[in-house]
Amino acid sequence: MTLASDPTVSVIIPVYNCQRYIAESIESALHQTYAAMQVIVVDDSSSDRTLEIAHGFAQVQCVSQAHAGAGAARNRGAALARGELLAFLDADDRWPLDKLKRQVEALRRRPDLDMVFGCVEQLHAGTEWEEQIARPGRTSPLMPGLIAGTMLIRRKAFQRVGEFKTEWKVGEFIDWYGRATDLGLQSACLPDLLLWRRIHTTNQGIVERASRSDYAKVIKACLDRRRISARGGDGS
Repeated sequence: MTLASDPTVSVIIPVYNCQRYIAESIESALHQTYAAMQVIVVDDSSSDRTLEIAHGFAQVQCVSQAHAGAGAARNRGAALARGELLAFLDADDRWPLDKLKRQVEALRRRPDLDMVFGCVEQLHAGTEWEEQIARPGRTSPLMPGLIAGTMLIRRKAFQRVGEFKTEWKVGEFIDWYGRATDLGLQSACLPDLLLWRRIHTTNQGIVERASRSDYAKVIKACLDRRRISARGGDGS
């Protein structure tokens, strides 16, 4: 599928009580070397200054919703998106300046691709984060990142898969990616660093520790769906 000459990327930032980091996340989107962007912040009923901080960026579209989780917030942002391409950025993470440019170029080179991922560097909040991002080069290992924060996807491809499931407290992207794979969406993972992921005590996976069994349920649902499909969709 051929891209428009300068396709708009709609950047969706779901956020809940992240006043310490939201400004840095927004800035990493707004300062991209790729300029054709729409930035949407979806506040999931934060009780701190998160929404106030987000409103301080004139270029950002801010919306609020009743507390329903990251999946529902991503869905709300996707419904508001105007862009030909969609990108998702968690409010405590950060993109390198050329993240979107590299991925748009990859989609332009490969019209067969529906989505592009990249590598992740995980850093602990505080000194490690500040020192590693401030200086050129890196010492932390990069990991292939098949996660929402590295993904750039054609909006029509996202719509083909459908929304993130909202019944999961964690693991909603695993479920979504499984459905995308089942539908035969084509993807590639660039070897480039495309996301700094911040590790801290209020990460969703830590806060929702009691919901970690959702990961197993998501994987089981994916395997069950594939078994049914292999049997011809009769559900037996």
